[in-house]
Amino acid sequence: MNISVIGNEVDELQEPTPTEKFLKMFCELEHCTEIEQKRIIEEMNKIVYEMNEEEFKSVFTKELFYKMNKMIEDKKLSMGNVLLLLKHVGYYKVLKNTWKRSFEKSSLCQRFEQMIIAESKKMDEKDEKLLVDLCECYLLLYNGVPSLDLILLCIPNLLKVALKKAEDEDTQKEVEMALLCLSRIDDGIVIRPKLYLNEIKAIIKYHQEHRNLTRLAYQSAWRFLFYRFFNDKSLEKVITNELRFAREATRELEELTARMNWKRKEEEGKKEKEKVFIIMRCLKTITSYFHSFKLWNEESIGLISIIADIFRAAKDNYGEICSLCIESFQYATTNKTVKVDDLLKGRAVKAVLEEMQRPTLNDEMVFQCFIFFFVLSRRLNEEENEANGKEAKRKEAKKEIYEKMEEDGYEDVVTSFHERLDYLNREFFEELSLIISDYFVNV
Repeated sequence: MNISVIGNEVDELQEPTPTEKFLKMFCELEHCTEIEQKRIIEEMNKIVYEMNEEEFKSVFTKELFYKMNKMIEDKKLSMGNVLLLLKHVGYYKVLKNTWKRSFEKSSLCQRFEQMIIAESKKMDEKDEKLLVDLCECYLLLYNGVPSLDLILLCIPNLLKVALKKAEDEDTQKEVEMALLCLSRIDDGIVIRPKLYLNEIKAIIKYHQEHRNLTRLAYQSAWRFLFYRFFNDKSLEKVITNELRFAREATRELEELTARMNWKRKEEEGKKEKEKVFIIMRCLKTITSYFHSFKLWNEESIGLISIIADIFRAAKDNYGEICSLCIESFQYATTNKTVKVDDLLKGRAVKAVLEEMQRPTLNDEMVFQCFIFFFVLSRRLNEEENEANGKEAKRKEAKKEIYEKMEEDGYEDVVTSFHERLDYLNREFFEELSLIISDYFVNV
């Protein structure tokens, strides 16, 4: 395969693109010593961060990974330098949420799998650093669901790194990388219940006492916990009451948004973009929590409240953040993770209603708002039929919500969108009720 700078001859006065610079350096690697390769790769790693998503996808193809594997076979590129490059590339790929099925179809992926298996089988003289590096690159670059056998080889090695407690910057980076890779293991991987529970609990509890993890590492620890125990409802008490997820998520969001500048995206600097990414990742973790667990905790009110604040602040310039906020409200309502009173006290109902009254509201947000109010009204009307001697309290809550909605002109707002419901169903391939009364609260 011939890898060259993309495009025709480049004008000498024209600044090369990140793609051109990266591929030019890549072609130089096979003519360099191992030490020179390392220096060039460190420069290539910097260039990766200059790429946009399309440039990134155009560079990291199946052909590039094939060429890399061939250079390893021909001893023109050391494995150490390959891992130095690909760990950085994989980290960027995950942080940018770039999806491209190229690595797992490559001969390089097969080489990594064989090396992980071979190194894991060694009884003596096992190269633990090599094994961890291989596992990290493999999980960061792989899209889809790897084999369970590979996963079970990777997890113990990564947990061993994640359990390190030193707070120096290098160790924090190692721990962050290990936890980020663990958080990549999809919930489609079925692992024996409670396997690795003690280790991940220890990591979370130690951070709660000593604050030794980066934000990305801490979020990744929670994601690994959720994905591993997605179908194990016996762990709800551990997550909700022992590890206090709602309290921790509220604190994280408060700290993240305390100095957040919600200015227009085109004015963002690198640090602002990184903060937005962390906020979105935190909200995705919260959505997973609301989707998976039903055990109520009074700390959920504070969590709903901070999400409502973010929803309001982000509505002008950060549509993706707004969508995540309202999605979390939907799951919390549908799955009954929170009480309906919590949605009122946490100002979620008011925040969504305010959004529907905006003149510049787009179709996707209208659709999400209608889903939220539909599941909210359905839940209230279903609870009307429940017994257990709590009828009076429920009716009081329903009346309070009804009066608040009426005060804010809810029925008029919903009715004004009625004719668009059929269009929204066709646009988003979903089934919104076309019966307008299904969105109202009956008292």
